[in-house]
Amino acid sequence: QVQLVESGGGLVQPGGSLRLSCAASGTNFRFYNMAWYRQAPGKQRELVATVAASGSADTADSVKGRFTISRDNAKNTVNLQMNSLKPEDTAVYYCNARLNAFNIWGQGTQVTVSS
Repeated sequence: QVQLVESGGGLVQPGGSLRLSCAASGTNFRFYNMAWYRQAPGKQRELVATVAASGSADTADSVKGRFTISRDNAKNTVNLQMNSLKPEDTAVYYCNARLNAFNIWGQGTQVTVSS
């Protein structure tokens, strides 16, 4: 079982960059499949990026070419590098961990993209 804490959110101008981090505590982090989701007010929670235990990574079409997900099993962290940010990227970003029946969420971190 793991616990997740996101950090790195904030206010950034359009075209800018942010790097989000998700720190995991607990055991067997390397076996979890990890993901970033986001949710804007009044909107459904949206899958942004995934990185499997194998290291295989993917991003949603809406952020492809701009966002990169990565994990560091030695540090028990998963990161989301966000470049070329747009106002429509504004949302609360959540870290997610899945392993078999376990489905664990962090508390979220706010990202606001505005001039």
